[in-house]
Amino acid sequence: MFQVLVALADGEKHGYAIIKEVARRSEGKVRLLPGTLYAIIKRFVAEGFILESFDRPGPDLDDERRRYYRLTDRGRAVAVAEADRLEETLLQARAKLSVKRA
Repeated sequence: MFQVLVALADGEKHGYAIIKEVARRSEGKVRLLPGTLYAIIKRFVAEGFILESFDRPGPDLDDERRRYYRLTDRGRAVAVAEADRLEETLLQARAKLSVKRA
């Protein structure tokens, strides 16, 4: 779910673009299936983390069936808080496990 918020952090995307962005950024380690993505999108819209955007590219650059989504201010705040939480968890784990990073 965090990956979807991060994928939208740099601008609006349609579902397939979100799937591709998550796969690219994770070097293929995270692969979202369409059903999973659209369940996340439905939840995030309901919670106010993302909005469907009605701004469209020109018809020659777009497929009219696509829906575009963007991060809300609330969604950005949630993503930042989660990134901070993950960073703190990672620091604690490395300290406990005595893992040194260069």
